[in-house]
Amino acid sequence: MATQDDTHQKIIAAAKRRFTRYGYTKTTMAELAVDCDMSPGNLYRYFAGKLDIAEEICRQASMQTSEDLARVLTQPGRTAAERLHDFLFMDLRETFHKLEQDPKIVEMAQIVTAERPEFHNEGLKREREVLVSIIELGNMSGEFNVLDPEFASEMIQAATLKFSSPQLFTRLTLPKLERELEGVYQIIVAGLRAGCACMDPEKQPQAAEA
Repeated sequence: MATQDDTHQKIIAAAKRRFTRYGYTKTTMAELAVDCDMSPGNLYRYFAGKLDIAEEICRQASMQTSEDLARVLTQPGRTAAERLHDFLFMDLRETFHKLEQDPKIVEMAQIVTAERPEFHNEGLKREREVLVSIIELGNMSGEFNVLDPEFASEMIQAATLKFSSPQLFTRLTLPKLERELEGVYQIIVAGLRAGCACMDPEKQPQAAEA
């Protein structure tokens, strides 16, 4: 007997196939119900709407990406700077290839990001936890000089957001993106090693009061 989780995954798998083939906007809940051999009313028992299904697809992909990125913490014989390089370039390449293989998924990801910004923040938080661990390893080894790893991780994300979901921001080729990311990476590492003021929240200018 199928469990509720099995049914959820069946719906998600069917939605991924249809979104990839026809696109998110051209797919209806009625069509998904037919694909899943259930009534539309039964489908709504599991998901309130199409956007909720799309969000869950994106969430599962984001969680898998975070798990993959966390592997940089356990690779033997790597410096903190090398782990950071691995993290940034793995994030770029994996996301680029996933979105390039399924162009219609880019449309879905753009809609979910616009309609459910809290979802995107969840993914950023998971990846930021890995960045914090990398910086802390660098501090422990004396390679980095960062007073606030959490703040520094936020700044790294801000500086590299273009590269984490490139097709949502640009249509540059992967070699061009890698060239740009390498330059950004060099600047970031120099700041981490020098204890740059830009990595210290206490040295940031205060926002002007209204």
